[in-house]
Amino acid sequence: MNMDDMDKLQPAPSDGPRDEPGAQGDIALELCALSKVYQLKRGMFKAPGEIRAVNDVSLRLYRGETLGLVGESGCGKSTLAKMLLGLLEPSSGNVLFNGREVDPGERKEHARHIQPIFQDPYSSLNPRKTVAEIVGLPLKIHGIGNGAERDKKVRQILDLVGMPERTYGQYPNQLSGGQRQRVAIARALILRPDVLICDEPTSALDVSVQAQILNLLLDLKAEFGLTYLFISHDLGVVEHLVDRVAVMNKGSIVELQTREKIFSDAQHPYTRMLLASALTPEPGRGLPELIGAA
Repeated sequence: MNMDDMDKLQPAPSDGPRDEPGAQGDIALELCALSKVYQLKRGMFKAPGEIRAVNDVSLRLYRGETLGLVGESGCGKSTLAKMLLGLLEPSSGNVLFNGREVDPGERKEHARHIQPIFQDPYSSLNPRKTVAEIVGLPLKIHGIGNGAERDKKVRQILDLVGMPERTYGQYPNQLSGGQRQRVAIARALILRPDVLICDEPTSALDVSVQAQILNLLLDLKAEFGLTYLFISHDLGVVEHLVDRVAVMNKGSIVELQTREKIFSDAQHPYTRMLLASALTPEPGRGLPELIGAA
């Protein structure tokens, strides 16, 4: 497909700081002592309590890498993602993008650089809008191009993610789960962001469709030089996709290592517990064997 009109993202030079395990290149996104605390009311005569959903997390996402964020449900992964996207305001700490602190008041501008792919593609899509309208809406909101130019970009990006032209005028309830996730990916890419936050993007899909979507994400990363934060509880998927792994437990990062180091010589007891509890699929039958398959 001719992509002359789609300005491809170019990977940044890989000469930045390397003070973390496996770190390579410039810092795209940096979390500095980020915390999120929820206050709990305990009744008229009791002191209020608190829940620390995210606790003093400092983390760097390097340009062009895929960083896996793993942990049990409820450990704070999605809360962290929402703060990175500007959907939640941190209780303390801050987020830096390209070395500049993210201003909560500049959420619209922030969205041009960091986009999400959520777990459930059906609930994240407006059921009253067609596929083409959903994908083109970010361009309209940001005032990019006229109607004809936006339509051209929408068609190009939908073609790139493998959506047949007959689906452009359809609604989300007329699509399969895999097609809905492709639409969500197209919507995330239409603004040509630097970073994609992938929050369990395949967990709502069956295994064969999961593999198709994960292979698509790998192809798009190579095509556009994207940077991924890949949030998952599925260690089998993480092992085959990411460059580094950050392990989260009770709101804190307890271990950060290269993929090879995590899976061969995990240091933290919680990481070892996660690895021990993961089921190893029969060779040739599980999702990891389908990722990257022709």
